[in-house]
Amino acid sequence: MGARVREIGPRSPAIAGARGGPRLSVGFILARRFTLCAFANFVDVLRLAADEGDRSRPILCGWSVLSDTMDPVASSSGVAVQPGDRLGDPARFDYIVVVGGLLEETPNIGPACTRFLQRAAAAGVPLVGLCTGAFILHRAGLMRGYRACVSWFCHADFLEQFDGLEPVSDQIFVVDGDRLTCAGGASSAHLAAYLVEKHVGRAQASKSLHIMIIDDALRPEKPQPGIPLELKTDDPMVRRALLLMQQRIDAPLSVAEIARAMGSGKRRLERHFRAALDTSPQAAFLGIRLAFARHLLEATDKPISTIAVECGFCDSSHLSRMFRRRYDRTPSDARGVPAPAEGAVARP
Repeated sequence: MGARVREIGPRSPAIAGARGGPRLSVGFILARRFTLCAFANFVDVLRLAADEGDRSRPILCGWSVLSDTMDPVASSSGVAVQPGDRLGDPARFDYIVVVGGLLEETPNIGPACTRFLQRAAAAGVPLVGLCTGAFILHRAGLMRGYRACVSWFCHADFLEQFDGLEPVSDQIFVVDGDRLTCAGGASSAHLAAYLVEKHVGRAQASKSLHIMIIDDALRPEKPQPGIPLELKTDDPMVRRALLLMQQRIDAPLSVAEIARAMGSGKRRLERHFRAALDTSPQAAFLGIRLAFARHLLEATDKPISTIAVECGFCDSSHLSRMFRRRYDRTPSDARGVPAPAEGAVARP
C-alpha cells in the first residue's frame, strides 16, 4: 500500500463545474469516542469555504459522515453525531477522513469501515487521519511505507503499539503522497485549509480560518508545541518520562510519581537521565516548564499570573524567581523580545 497512487493537487474548477458538484468532497469515518474538536475544526473549514459568508450551503465543498449502521457515534466528550450517508462507493469522494479519539478505542471502527477504507485505498482515494486516525489507518494496513503525524501526547503510545512506521510528532501535519495525517485539535483546521486552498482557492481557505478567529494558515512543517530539541534522546525510558512531563506541565509530578507511573524506580530513572541528558529529571522538568513559559510570554498576551499557573508555578512571583535564575531577566522583560536559543534544562 506504500505506492503513491494519486498526486494531491487541485482539480480544475471547470471540471468541477462541468460535473455539477463541489470542487472538494469529503467523506468522514468517525471512530467510537472520536475527538469532537478535531472533527469540528476540519468540517467547519469546509463549511465556511463552501459558500458566501456564513450561509453553510455545500456549494464549493461537500461533506458527509458515513456509516454502515447509521447509528449515532458518540464522541469522547459524550456528544453524539448522526451519520448522514451509507458507506457505499468511496470513489465518490475526493478524500476519506478518519477521525480518531481515545487510544483504547482505536481498534474498534468495525470491519465494514475497515473494508471501506481498504477499498478507498485500492481506488486511489487519498486517506486522511485526524488525531489518532493515523493509528486506525495503520491498524488497517494502510500506512505501510508512509510517514504519519501523531500528537506528541501519543508519541510513546504509537511506538509501543506499532512497528514499521516512524511517527512524526514535531510538526502539525504531514502530507505524504495520498496519506495525510495531523495531530488533531487546531491542526485539523490547518490541514483542512491546506486542502481547501489546493482545490477551491486561497481566498476561501483564508476566509474560513479568519471567521474561526485563526489568524493565518500554518504550513505542515510548523512544529507542534513539544519537547525542546535539546532534550531529544534515544533512551526510551527518558523519552517516555519527558512526554509524561509535557502532559503534566500545569500540574507537575514528583520524580517518584513519574517513575511509579512508568513502572520504574526513582533512582533508576535518575540514572537514565544522567546518562542520556547529563541532568536530573527535576532539572529537565523545570526546564520544560520554563521554556513553555517563555514561549507563552513571547507568543501570547496572557497575563503573567495565568502563564505561571499554566506552567505549574505557585504564582507569578515563583515563576519570576525561577525565570530570572534561568534566563537572567524577568518575565516582563521577555515580553516580545525573543531570548537567545539555548537548552531547556534549568539550573537547579
